[in-house]
Amino acid sequence: MTTNPVHHDHAPTPSPYAPEHPARLPWAELVPDVFQAMVRLDAAARKGLDPLLLELVKVRASQLNRCALCLDMHSKDALAAGESVERIVQLSAWDESRHFYTEKEIAALELTEAVTVLTDGFVPDEVYARAAEHFEPAELARLIAAITVINAWNRFGVTTRQVPGHYTPGGGEH
Repeated sequence: MTTNPVHHDHAPTPSPYAPEHPARLPWAELVPDVFQAMVRLDAAARKGLDPLLLELVKVRASQLNRCALCLDMHSKDALAAGESVERIVQLSAWDESRHFYTEKEIAALELTEAVTVLTDGFVPDEVYARAAEHFEPAELARLIAAITVINAWNRFGVTTRQVPGHYTPGGGEH
């Protein structure tokens, strides 16, 4: 993403956009073993889960955690996988837009919020029970793992201020 194009007269054109901030720390380069372990954990968690549902979960957790890099990545991945713009846009207000989502997706989004925002307390029994109605036990365990993994990715991204806007779907980051 270029925010300050340069013309042939060598004078930069002022951009109406804020400048892009640099990342604080190239954590994946500094601890590649940790990064690769995260990639493997992510791959293991996603096995057998519906890819579109998984992207909805990743976008919603990333919204809650305010991880711009993961929002960029997973919104693009969702679109590339065939998700609609409308459902991605409505995701931040899914509770008021329930008619855009299946009951299974709503159960996954409720669980995502409960697992992501632990400052509200434990995952409520009714949220867990609703998820358990829609997911077989092994699928539910993978969903919980996937929610946990995206929360970990979000914490790396937010803490080290990873820069959004440069991801291309299929890039294999996470």
